[in-house]
Amino acid sequence: MVHVLGIRHHGPGSASNVKAFLEATKPDIVLVEGPPEADDILSWVGNEAFQPPVAILVYQSDNLQRSVFYPFATFSPEWQAIQYARQNNIPVRFMDMPVYHVFALQQQVEDKAKLVGAEPPLDAVPGARPDPADVQALQPQPEGGVSPVQANEPVTVNEQAPAAAPIPAVAETPEEALMALHPLMELSAVAGYNNSDRWWEHMFEYRTNNEQVFEAVSEAMHAAREAAPPERDTNELLREAWMRKIIRQAQKEMYTEVAVICGAWHVPALTSMPAAKEDNELLKGLPKVKTECTWIPWTYSRLSYYSGYGAGIESPGWYQHIWQYPHDDGSRWMAKVAQLFRQKQMDTSVAHIIESVRLAQSLAALRELPRPGLEELNEATLSVVCNGDAMLMQLIHDELIVSNVLGAVPAAIPKPPLQADIEKWQKKLRLPAGADWKDYTLDLRKENDLERSIFLHRLQVLDIQWGKRSEVSGKGTFKEQWRLQWNPSFAIEIIDKGVWGNTVEAAAAAYVQHLAADAGSLRELCNLLEDALPAELPQAVEKLIHRVSNLSAATADVMQLMQVLTPLVSVSRYGNVRKTDAALVAGIVTEMITRICISLPGACTGIADDAAQQLLNLFLEMNNAINILQQGDSTQQWQQTLQRIAGSYSSSPVLAGYSTRLLADYKLLEGEELVKAFYSAVSPSLSPGLAAAWLEGFLKGSGTLLLVDATLWQVVNNWVQQLNEEAFVQVLPLLRRTFSGFTAPERRKLGEKVKQGDAGVTARQGPQLIHEQRAAQGLPVIGQLLGYTQ
Repeated sequence: MVHVLGIRHHGPGSASNVKAFLEATKPDIVLVEGPPEADDILSWVGNEAFQPPVAILVYQSDNLQRSVFYPFATFSPEWQAIQYARQNNIPVRFMDMPVYHVFALQQQVEDKAKLVGAEPPLDAVPGARPDPADVQALQPQPEGGVSPVQANEPVTVNEQAPAAAPIPAVAETPEEALMALHPLMELSAVAGYNNSDRWWEHMFEYRTNNEQVFEAVSEAMHAAREAAPPERDTNELLREAWMRKIIRQAQKEMYTEVAVICGAWHVPALTSMPAAKEDNELLKGLPKVKTECTWIPWTYSRLSYYSGYGAGIESPGWYQHIWQYPHDDGSRWMAKVAQLFRQKQMDTSVAHIIESVRLAQSLAALRELPRPGLEELNEATLSVVCNGDAMLMQLIHDELIVSNVLGAVPAAIPKPPLQADIEKWQKKLRLPAGADWKDYTLDLRKENDLERSIFLHRLQVLDIQWGKRSEVSGKGTFKEQWRLQWNPSFAIEIIDKGVWGNTVEAAAAAYVQHLAADAGSLRELCNLLEDALPAELPQAVEKLIHRVSNLSAATADVMQLMQVLTPLVSVSRYGNVRKTDAALVAGIVTEMITRICISLPGACTGIADDAAQQLLNLFLEMNNAINILQQGDSTQQWQQTLQRIAGSYSSSPVLAGYSTRLLADYKLLEGEELVKAFYSAVSPSLSPGLAAAWLEGFLKGSGTLLLVDATLWQVVNNWVQQLNEEAFVQVLPLLRRTFSGFTAPERRKLGEKVKQGDAGVTARQGPQLIHEQRAAQGLPVIGQLLGYTQ
């Protein structure tokens, strides 16, 4: 006899019902919805090292971008069925359509779409839509809730959420469209629910008296499929035909009690089977690709993603609680909330918890529910414990409702060599892979921290973004701040990068050299060099430096050279901290500075305003790089270049002004010479626009000079006063742009100085300014003292 048990993937009530049914029925064989190519690795289930959540990873051997994950939690019905079979030594098999057919069919659809330049139709792509019984994604969410499809990044074949299938053309209104897409919505509406996910939970997942539950599920699914439009999804037809094929095969092998665990939506298709000939014709000639599979750890947060069988849940932590405490009336859950708040040093009294439980139970009674669900408990918690503060509910969501737990698999499971090497280094360096964020501040002067840094940099070079760097406070380059969070999807990245080497060091070095060979610009090469040097990949660094040297020598674009100079100077700074030889990098930097200094004056001549603004920013970066480098010859070359640009009438005014400012900062232009240069640049004989552009360059980034040098302030003030109305209107936008770059305190001080007028200027200048009338009165007396006679 064939027993078809319709379940919801990752449903705790469904898992409990499956377990109870199997223990009562004692079948000869268990068939589970899942990829048949993973049958061989089911033998690992039962190992004590297995700690759900875990997942089966299936990937295409020659195209690792095609991959899919089949996750299991403790409360997954499939996991309970597999465990039962392993514990009782009876056969267990997966019965979904093999992934090697799914990938091949998908490739055919994509190839056809490319020929006509269109996107592949969604209902023609295998694996592109979830089971209607997994009703979460396409539902209206409770207020403040977000569906997994909205909450996560855009999806691909790689383990993420499939999009919704097209709405059948028979639907005329949005409500009818949703009913047609999700026939279970009609059943939930009849029961008084506006969300079929909530209806399913209260009908099947929360109930503890579940006699004949699978008969009820079967009856409901038959009714739903009869009311639904005819199936148009080729993928669903193929999958269900394959499931029936596996069931028939089990019957041919003389198994008398066959237990079938599948998504509830498939129950009618597996209980009312057509002739075997029809299914064989449908499955005849399916294409195939080569696939491989393995077990990997999973996290509760990733259970919200739609995966191999199109299922995801938004509250895995809550479902784990329901699995452990199926008869909880809300008291145990609220005790967890209180414990969490106290751990976070938030006051929570016993009275708060009691009142929250009572409120949740009252809400359940008003809604004619047998007991509170998560929605009622959340509303009660928000009102009583959180005092209406939704931010505290976010804490409960992250820590309890989702509960980001990371599973584990046996260490003996065959792994790619690169993954084994990564795990070896994680253990050696005491960097455990965890589902939660963990911060590390590394002191590169310590041997263990230096090795940690090198390891994390090598992973970044391989695009395995386990660690994210952030700025660290304090001076010096001997500290790094890292934030680590392990993501199960890194498994496919590790397999992908495994083709470059069996160890992290070898793979990173080979991958960098591969990227360097394909890089077409100096910017790309310098970014690679900046990443590779802290990863301590000497062979890759040597080849990168050689390529950078050759490409920079052949580059006549001075702007491109200036763009890559700052990263190269930054790279050279690692020489002392990381005990690596950065002499080659320093040599390239010196040559590049010389080349820039020769070409830059000509590049500043006869250029448009937009190009001048781009060069202005590069001037700032170049000057900072020169100051960081602290090489006498390079600094002298740069200063001589600035003098040529500042003294040339052909130079762009804004660049000439900034060059003058930098010369003043270097103390090469000060006092009367600086005032003379200033007067020359803002002379009334010049166009007001040119003078304003020069002034913008001179004051780039800071107005402090005008505050401390009264003579320069007077020159600028006099220049503005002598402008007529037409000229003032012309230069006003430039002046506004100039002063907008100052800090708020600088702008305020400059405003006060303008308000004080000449009196304020005179008071601050002391003897520097001479009042002409008063001087004229004193001249005769001075003449007599000196013996001067007319």
